[in-house]
Amino acid sequence: MSSALTDLFPFPIVQAPMAGGVSVPHLAQAVSEAGGLGFLAAGYKTADGMYQEIKQLRGLTTKPFGVNLFMPQPEYADKAAVDVYAHQLAGEAAWYDTELGDPDSGRDDGYEAKLAVLLDNPVPVVSFHFGVPSSDVLESLRRAGTFTLVTATTADEALAVERAGADAVIAQGVEAGGHQGTHRDNPETDGTGIGLLSLIAQIREAVGLPIVAAGGIMRGSQIAAALAAGASAAQLGTAFLATPESGANALHKQALTNPLFARTELTRAFSGRPARGLVNRFLREHGPYAPAAYPEVHHLTSPLRKKAASSGDPQGLALWAGQGHRMARELPAGQLVEVLAAELDAARTALSANGGQR
Repeated sequence: MSSALTDLFPFPIVQAPMAGGVSVPHLAQAVSEAGGLGFLAAGYKTADGMYQEIKQLRGLTTKPFGVNLFMPQPEYADKAAVDVYAHQLAGEAAWYDTELGDPDSGRDDGYEAKLAVLLDNPVPVVSFHFGVPSSDVLESLRRAGTFTLVTATTADEALAVERAGADAVIAQGVEAGGHQGTHRDNPETDGTGIGLLSLIAQIREAVGLPIVAAGGIMRGSQIAAALAAGASAAQLGTAFLATPESGANALHKQALTNPLFARTELTRAFSGRPARGLVNRFLREHGPYAPAAYPEVHHLTSPLRKKAASSGDPQGLALWAGQGHRMARELPAGQLVEVLAAELDAARTALSANGGQR
């Protein structure tokens, strides 16, 4: 199965699917053309919006690519806590001269409709975040010729992925930028995330699935470390965020290496689910009080984030970034893949040479 995945692309480099307009077709095309695996993010899009991006990407490249889906979320948010948080955000709405969003704007992200599109128009790879799809869904995708991956943040979650019948597991370390792909959002486990190398080792001992390593990877030497630990490939998000092909807001790209944003933190402030972002004013002021309520909080803060972006204020944006953000390079995406591959090769050569000297 490992070769079934890595045979799709020459280099063991996967561009993470970053929702919110970052993982656009031109980014995926540049990565896939350079020998990595480009990804589209279907999260927060309609089924038709996803289909149009797939159609556009197919017009740009004949190389393999992937599409990522968000799993529907169970209804366990405390409505009273969401109302309290909305009251707290009233000052932000006044500051940005906008209304708060409707927290009840939808929970399933058009999951079933998107699956229907992907079964009617199969793509090479589909990955899932925030949970495990049913065995029937995974089998249907397999019959359509699609390779499936599911995110796991613990060994127990990886076991659930294996039992469901996915082809591979994405081991997401706590270093990763953006949303943690935990299968169930439990506030009691906040701050207990596992580092990537430890997670790879734990998952490798727990399941027989190929592993794609994700979390804080910015250099080819880190890819080499993940592969040496037992992964088959590495998934990078923040590294591709700063590329010119990325659809990220210019403020977001600039913030990655701006000394003003010195560190990252896991927060519920913007979405109600733990996600790693650069520490800014909004995160500092609201993170401690944000409830465990996804996607309610995401819908609630959406107009605030849009207004902050349009007014050029990075202090009100969700500046998702992994722990390695200061190592971001403003290279074209295709060139970045080539540089990472060269760094990986150099790291492997050095490791082999050192091993031979012992």
